[in-house]
Amino acid sequence: MNTTNKKYHLAQINIAQAKDEMDTETMHGFMSRIDEINAIADKTDGFIWRLQSNDGDSTSIRVFDDPLLLVNMSVWDNVDSLKNYVYKSLHVELIRDREAWFDKMGAMHQALWWIPVGHIPSIQEAKDKLELLRENGPNQDVFTFGKAFQKPE
Repeated sequence: MNTTNKKYHLAQINIAQAKDEMDTETMHGFMSRIDEINAIADKTDGFIWRLQSNDGDSTSIRVFDDPLLLVNMSVWDNVDSLKNYVYKSLHVELIRDREAWFDKMGAMHQALWWIPVGHIPSIQEAKDKLELLRENGPNQDVFTFGKAFQKPE
């Protein structure tokens, strides 16, 4: 990865309320595709890092008191590279079918923010950013796809 003249990367957290435990029939359609979708992310231009357990995904990582509240975190070169993965790869099929596996969330469930190149965000940092977005809305410190902010100078 060439990071010449790039001082910042994009970090993201998104959370989802699963309808059931990962090993149930309800979640089978999602879990049967998780390795494929993660492999696409890993090979997408601009991908840098993602949160994962020894199993290769983050579905078993418990961050919240609710065991059905899943967390996904990753780092990307920029907003466009993350957007391309989310909306222009096979990942979009999971978004299309998400109502089969996940309940709609009432609160903000995704946050984006700039981090220095080489920094890997902690889970606590990501949770704090999501809370900051919920409290203050999009701003230079934390934002959304719908209201993105440019990399800091």
